[in-house]
Amino acid sequence: MVRVPLSLTRSDPRLHSPVLQGLANDRQQEILKLARAAGRVTVEDLAARFEVTPQTIRKDLNDLCDRRLLSRVHGGAVISSGVSNLAYQARRFVAQVEKEAIGAAAAKHIPNRASLFINIGTTTEEVAKALGGHEDLLVITNNLNVATLLYPNPNIDVIVAGGPVRRSDGAVVGEATVQFIHQFKVDYAVIGASAIDEEGALLDFDYREVRVSRAIIENARHVILVADRLKFERTAPVRIGHVSEIDLFVTDRLPDGKIAEICRAHSVEVEEVGSFEEETVA
Repeated sequence: MVRVPLSLTRSDPRLHSPVLQGLANDRQQEILKLARAAGRVTVEDLAARFEVTPQTIRKDLNDLCDRRLLSRVHGGAVISSGVSNLAYQARRFVAQVEKEAIGAAAAKHIPNRASLFINIGTTTEEVAKALGGHEDLLVITNNLNVATLLYPNPNIDVIVAGGPVRRSDGAVVGEATVQFIHQFKVDYAVIGASAIDEEGALLDFDYREVRVSRAIIENARHVILVADRLKFERTAPVRIGHVSEIDLFVTDRLPDGKIAEICRAHSVEVEEVGSFEEETVA
């Protein structure tokens, strides 16, 4: 369950934006601010916070979605995506329980004495956390958060890719990073994506990050994609690749329909760890 912050101060400059001032009521303004701060809001939390019925909250969310300010998901809504991503700290709270389960499941597919890439992402960081009990691993990463998590472990050797560091999330990206990655050929790659469309395209927001992800895919013998189901409800403008290039896809739940057919057609192994939020959306 994602918990939204208890309060946002009146000094928050977002309070005075034209978008917020144009909303139907104060509650919708506050809902949008909460979604921007936490990445996701739930019907249950909002109904309790504002002391209204779930039906009232669902109407508010539908109104915000009609204006393309939020995107409806099971049990709540997330900030609409398009050409820019959510703040990295906010993304940590989106599907947090699911990401932890995905990370633990993916880590079980990494044997001891393996070499692997881990790219930038809050879900790939959960994989890194779950590797703590492994032995004799070599981890190459462009994610400073992953390096910070793993370097104290005496059983894991960590190599950090060179290049400029993106201040917003600790990603190392750029031409130097791509060239660095191409020096290696590893056993496994653990990658994430910001969005996955119904055609099976893996999408992200920063073309520099995408170039690093492409290099990682091309230089690994076995590619593991880790992504929660909300990635199927988002969009992003830059193509990383296609799900057919993946060997194993670990998710909480794979949507029925075309994407499942694509995985079957290309012999992509899918592991579903289960959904942790159950609520009927009217």
